[in-house]
Amino acid sequence: MAFLLRLMWRNIFRQKLRVGLTGLGIVIAVIAFALLRTLVDAWYAGVNASSSSRLVTRHAISLGFSLPIHYQQKIRQVSGVSGVSFAVWFGGIYINEKNFFPQFAVEPSTYFNLFPEFAIEPEERAAFLHDRKGALVGRKLAAQYGWKVGDTIPLRGTIYPGEWNFVVRGIYHGAERGSDESMFFFHYANLNENLKKLGDSRADHVGIFFVGIDKPKRAAEISAAIDELFKNSLAETFTETEKAFQLGFVAMTETIVMAVRIVSMVVIVIIMAVMANTMAMSARERIGEYATLKALGFGPVWIAALIVGESLILALGAGGVGILAAFPVVDRVAELLGRFFPVFMLSGRTIWMAWAAALVVGMAAAVFPAYKAATVSVSEGLRSL
Repeated sequence: MAFLLRLMWRNIFRQKLRVGLTGLGIVIAVIAFALLRTLVDAWYAGVNASSSSRLVTRHAISLGFSLPIHYQQKIRQVSGVSGVSFAVWFGGIYINEKNFFPQFAVEPSTYFNLFPEFAIEPEERAAFLHDRKGALVGRKLAAQYGWKVGDTIPLRGTIYPGEWNFVVRGIYHGAERGSDESMFFFHYANLNENLKKLGDSRADHVGIFFVGIDKPKRAAEISAAIDELFKNSLAETFTETEKAFQLGFVAMTETIVMAVRIVSMVVIVIIMAVMANTMAMSARERIGEYATLKALGFGPVWIAALIVGESLILALGAGGVGILAAFPVVDRVAELLGRFFPVFMLSGRTIWMAWAAALVVGMAAAVFPAYKAATVSVSEGLRSL
């Protein structure tokens, strides 16, 4: 076995330029594969972070229509409902249009009970609850703009016109690795009071309700019961699981996601062809040596193992370098695309997929050369010397 491993290692580096370029190609392919798969994961980040114990209730026509806030009390009385809160998309601008981040007016006393994935220090949560002009921001968002607790954040309203000023009372962090840390929350009461002063018809209306349920398996039953409450009303509702709600947004760009997935597979197929060509050339150059080994008593299985081993060492070695290099690349892309993808990180699943891809490339590239070398006759092989 030791002799076999030494021979594999020496054979790999006989043609240093060839193996170097092939290894570089594998490294680049693995980085590209990891980046594309991370992009797909980022697209589904909201879906993956969804809770099976939360429902979303919105207007039956579309999200563009609001719901009366008094629906909250009626929903809370439905059997199986453990809690109800709501949120309103604000859509303000911070300094200029380039600074986009999600902003929601919420009911703090109920909202964060339904979202335990947003971890908040007790003293900061208390300060936020007691200040109607207070805001709670994600750790990633605070780091991006250099915000600290106590800072005043001005937002220029678009959906709700005017100049709005909020004081950062707390910075939350994700309790889980995939939690969104780029959101901005403030008191719905602050927004609603201003709408009432202006006589705006949107006062006492909210965008969506979040409904906590005791038993996820009753989600369909509870959803139907909630919608039945408001059937034939002026604002009928549509209730679904949080995951289904998030999938609705992803479905709008499903074609793009599918294209990214296909490209990630094409990258692997291309590098597999390059790797197969490298192994075929190496085996063809050494066919006389394989014949000599056969003449010395080494069997076809041993010859095939030699070639497969060389291919796997090259593929897995370069694949490992590619995976290590993917981490800083993904981090850099996350900085550039942070405003579009709040959660952009290399997952364990993607890493294992990259390792599996490198393994498949190594095995597939060695199949034909190994078969050819193992089946060539001694006399035919020696004639090539």
